[in-house]
Amino acid sequence: MRIIKKLRLYLETTVFNYYFDEERPGHEDVLRLFEAIKADKYEAYTSNYVMQELEQAPEPKRTSMLALIEKYKLEIVNTSSKVGQLGELYVEKGIVPASHLLDSLHVAIASVYELDCIVSYNFHHINRNKTRIMTAIINKEEGYDGIMIVTAEEVLNYE
Repeated sequence: MRIIKKLRLYLETTVFNYYFDEERPGHEDVLRLFEAIKADKYEAYTSNYVMQELEQAPEPKRTSMLALIEKYKLEIVNTSSKVGQLGELYVEKGIVPASHLLDSLHVAIASVYELDCIVSYNFHHINRNKTRIMTAIINKEEGYDGIMIVTAEEVLNYE
């Protein structure tokens, strides 16, 4: 068991969108979270899955979102066969629909890399009770720790 000194956060794709979408509730929290990351209050990670999704965004938003990775020195974690297997298992167990495999892979990569939290505003497939409960059960069965799935506000209010 790891003693938590700094939360290790996985930033899922929606966080990058919220950074630039001033109309969304949570936008200000996302800005504050990125500033807290810059101030070294958290260790922040993203993945090649996020990069893949950001690459599909229209310009100029694509370039702006990708620039956040360098600006805030986010570490990019890579996929592995373990990540793929765990993500497929989440789909097989009905947590995430097969048509949204990438969403299950976000949870899987954070689980395999033993990160503390997934920061997500994807309330359809990731940040919802079914995903939190069922991934905790499957992770335990597969030998992984549970993963907290939260918004930026929840991270900032963590005590």
